Amino acid sequence: MNKSILPKLSQIFLTFLVAGTFLFGVLPVPFAQADAVKIGLNYPKTGPYSVQGLDQWRATELAVAEINAAGGILGKKVEIAWRDSQSKADLSTANVTELIDKEGVKMVLGGSASSVAVAAGKVCQAKGVLFFGTLTYSTATTGKEGHRHTFRECYNAWMGAKAIASYMKENFAGKKFFYITADYTWGWTTEASVRKFSDTEDKSKHKGMTTPFPGATEKDFKKALSFAKMIKPDVLVLVLFGKDMSTAVRLATAMGLKNKIQIIVPNITLGMAEGGGPKVMEGVIGALPWCWKVPYKYDYPRGKKFVEDFSAKYGRYPSTSGASAYTILYEYKSAVERAGSFDSPAVIKALENHEYTLLKDKQVWRDFDHQSVQTVYAVKCNPQAVVLKDKYKLDYFEILSSISGENAVCTREEWNAERKAAGKPTHLEKLPGE
Repeated sequence: MNKSILPKLSQIFLTFLVAGTFLFGVLPVPFAQADAVKIGLNYPKTGPYSVQGLDQWRATELAVAEINAAGGILGKKVEIAWRDSQSKADLSTANVTELIDKEGVKMVLGGSASSVAVAAGKVCQAKGVLFFGTLTYSTATTGKEGHRHTFRECYNAWMGAKAIASYMKENFAGKKFFYITADYTWGWTTEASVRKFSDTEDKSKHKGMTTPFPGATEKDFKKALSFAKMIKPDVLVLVLFGKDMSTAVRLATAMGLKNKIQIIVPNITLGMAEGGGPKVMEGVIGALPWCWKVPYKYDYPRGKKFVEDFSAKYGRYPSTSGASAYTILYEYKSAVERAGSFDSPAVIKALENHEYTLLKDKQVWRDFDHQSVQTVYAVKCNPQAVVLKDKYKLDYFEILSSISGENAVCTREEWNAERKAAGKPTHLEKLPGE
């Protein structure tokens, strides 16, 4: 063979190899490492929650780089194998099965759609692999659909509803509400929680309408908003997420609803606010477990460093979705190292009742349901002028109030009642040797 063409062949092979890592969903690391540990990321690269998915990808990439630079986990470098969930439960079942069976991952994280998280949790439970939910707000995820191998780092609908309930009662007691709700598990449990804590459970007075998920169109939102306009509520609760929420609030503004009523988005994120735009989102009220202003308002050094490192790398602030993914990777590393093993039962025991402080104040992995108990914040979207003054034009949230995790989360008795109503035992599955 002509020696002059060998360098060209080598370059072609290298190009093919690099392309192949992205084709098959593996996040490359800057070195080839035989003794590595793979972690699976099942996230919405495409679909209605893709903005939240991108933040998960970016924060995962940042955390992996930091962890590997510090020596990895138990001396093993971390590799991320990923799949696009598209926010579809059936696809996620196939994705997570493949991540475990073909990629050999030791843990799976991801979310953005509670139906996806529930599906992933079922696969991980069956295969004895840990699953961490990043963005899954349905109470069912760690409630009636909870499993021994499932942990939720973000808050849930119950906690978010409690965070805004006091504000709603103080400002809108006795007023008429209307709910527009995504027709799946997160939407149902979020609406139920908000109704409960705002005293609007009477559906004959406080009406509502569902919209399809996934696949809702502008026509679906216009139909629901037209009904709301006819009903003339004082408060419009948009139990919608991602691009669906952004679309609905934009249409509500165009239809003149926003001038007459208060819009509440029970679970809001930076990406959702950005998708709506500063003029449209002005004055909208919501709840969230974290935003980039939290560490600055309450002086949390590690949180500030995360915001600054993320901003330097990506030219924007991280959202709660990214913060959750980042936290999960560090919490998994910490638990594995406390256990001295990647073995799931040992890591689970290292996590249960463990207190941790990373990007905000203290959180704890509750033992009986694996919910991360944490502070929750009620926020109001800033005026357009405030948003536009920011260097990234992303200063969307004014923090109105906070509620402690202990006061926000459901009690053991309430959790037991949910499990019993679903015909489930009031304990998570036993592990070998328990």
